[in-house]
Amino acid sequence: MHPIRSACARQRHTLKRGLRSIDAYAFFDLLTHSSMLDQVEAHLPTHRERLLPPTETLAMFLAQALSADRSCQYAVNSFVVRRVAGGLSACSTATGAFCRARQRLPEAMVSSLLRFTGQRLVDTAPHTANWQGRRIRLVDGTTIALPDTPANQKAFPQTDRQKPGLGFPLCRLLALFCLSSGAVIDAATCATQGKGSDEQSLLRPLLDHLQSGDVLLGDALFATYFLLAELKRRGVDAVFEQHGARRRNTDFRRGRRLGQRDHIIELRKPTTRPAWMTSAQYDEAPDTLAIREVLAGGKLLVTTLLCPRQTPKSEIKALYRQRWHAELDLRCLKTTLGMETLSCCTPEMAMKELRVYLLAYNLVRGLMLRAAQKARVSPRQLSFKHAVQLWLVWRAAHRKANRAEEVLLLLVAQQRVGNRPDRIEPRAVKRRPKPYPRLMLPRPAAREIVRIHGHERRVK
Repeated sequence: MHPIRSACARQRHTLKRGLRSIDAYAFFDLLTHSSMLDQVEAHLPTHRERLLPPTETLAMFLAQALSADRSCQYAVNSFVVRRVAGGLSACSTATGAFCRARQRLPEAMVSSLLRFTGQRLVDTAPHTANWQGRRIRLVDGTTIALPDTPANQKAFPQTDRQKPGLGFPLCRLLALFCLSSGAVIDAATCATQGKGSDEQSLLRPLLDHLQSGDVLLGDALFATYFLLAELKRRGVDAVFEQHGARRRNTDFRRGRRLGQRDHIIELRKPTTRPAWMTSAQYDEAPDTLAIREVLAGGKLLVTTLLCPRQTPKSEIKALYRQRWHAELDLRCLKTTLGMETLSCCTPEMAMKELRVYLLAYNLVRGLMLRAAQKARVSPRQLSFKHAVQLWLVWRAAHRKANRAEEVLLLLVAQQRVGNRPDRIEPRAVKRRPKPYPRLMLPRPAAREIVRIHGHERRVK
């Protein structure tokens, strides 16, 4: 055998041998594909043979992200039980070793695997899902709560309106999604306060993932002059909702009329240079920019798709409705996977945990993409939660089945997401919470009051 091929085969065998001992965390098996082996090996730190090497630690970290019980104790307990079930010796159920192993895990390794899996899904996504032969990208942001620790409060301070000791640190997350596959191409994070804490600042480093001919869909926070000008310079078209503060300045009697509530206007470059922009960047920006404003479906849209023949008003309306998939993808991350509130108590570990969630999300999307290709349907027609549930239960019951994966793909493709256009649901919950009062004091102060006066006899 060729020496290089022999070395790669030994590496792959070693990696898989370590993973077989933690078969409960079989999501990591997807990373042992030959095309991803180099990515895994390139970011492995120098380490000695441990009970929890980096690959096994990442696998357990992924399992935490996909489990209803995200505690380290549950992860370690599962690891020990599966060691014993696999014929290996039992080890301690203390969580200290696993917590230290998570700290040693390089964040660069997780981030690189996130981008690699996202790009791999983009490359294998069906081209039939593209719009007029063009790839659609979705951008949207959200906030994530962190544990209330001094380190997290310093790195991700809560809002000024929140009383000290009552709120939680908040992290802003911006994700760039692929419409056809649902994959996270890349993501950026920052605090919710201070310079550079807005979604536009987070988007600028992610623009390199866009290619000429792509179409970017976003909400009203992105409809600014300099972003539209930069996208046009890169050959990327955009469809954003007009910002509420600028809606009242829209007059369809101005500009070149294309149809009812449809015109092209010329914007002039703002006279004041933004703080994030250098003088050279400001001078390079065009003095004027032609954009199209369309009132469709009750929304005022701003787009660089100027030709009414290639992109009539109805096409733009239908295209922008696809932006809602970004909201659904964030819901899968925050609600289905439980990323809405992180668990790690330091900023470094919290950001690592967040990217592990994103990586686990991409692995689920990869499973759904393969199932959709086998069933010849769109990946967006399949249920994300159904795929997560099936995968976890299936791998626990069929650890040694080689050809069982084909049946798993068929089962994943069985449940389809309902087509419910213009669905309206109230943002309210019917089930009442327990009648406990709100905690309006820092917890140590509340404990002291209970110690002195006891608990309230009757909750009002």
